[in-house]
Amino acid sequence: MAAAAPQTIAFAIGGPITRADFPGLCERVCALLERSGADVALCDVSGINPDGVTVDALARLQLAARRHGCQVRLRNASSELLELVAFMGLRDVLPEPR
Repeated sequence: MAAAAPQTIAFAIGGPITRADFPGLCERVCALLERSGADVALCDVSGINPDGVTVDALARLQLAARRHGCQVRLRNASSELLELVAFMGLRDVLPEPR
């Protein structure tokens, strides 16, 4: 018997993101994940600035998602954001969709 396909949900975040935005962002995404029961969350990041604060926010979102049994994957990430994620050693933590 084949395993069921993972349940996927998609959402977008916009920017700029500040450190003051972290609690509300995590709260909204966690509420979405709880309601959906998704295994994979595709996060559209086309509307955010590629900077250290943004990568920090995305890493925190990933941590919160994992606590809900979910994995966040970056969708529509700019090459600059992907380079910064790699530079910060978070390529495995913040993957692109498969």
